[in-house]
Amino acid sequence: MAQAILKYDLSDSDDRMEFERATKAVDMALVLWELQYNYRKKHQRQLEADIKATEREYDLIDTVFDDISELFTEHGINIDSLIQ
Repeated sequence: MAQAILKYDLSDSDDRMEFERATKAVDMALVLWELQYNYRKKHQRQLEADIKATEREYDLIDTVFDDISELFTEHGINIDSLIQ
C-alpha cells in the first residue's frame, strides 16, 4: 500500500496556507459538486415557478452553467473523481 505524509510548518505563512488548502480540499470539492449538479436545477425550478419566465432566462442559466463546466474541464477538474 502506497502512503504519503505531508508535513507543514504552521508557523510559516506559506506552509500555513498550503495546510489550509489541503485540509479544506474535501469541502471545496463538495461545493464544486453542488455547483455542477444542483445549482442549474435549482435555478431552473425557480424559473418554472415564475409564470413570466422567458426562454432567454432559461438560455442564460444554461450559458452560465456551461461556462462553469468549461472552467472545470480547462483546469482538469473531474468532480465525479473527487466525490464518490
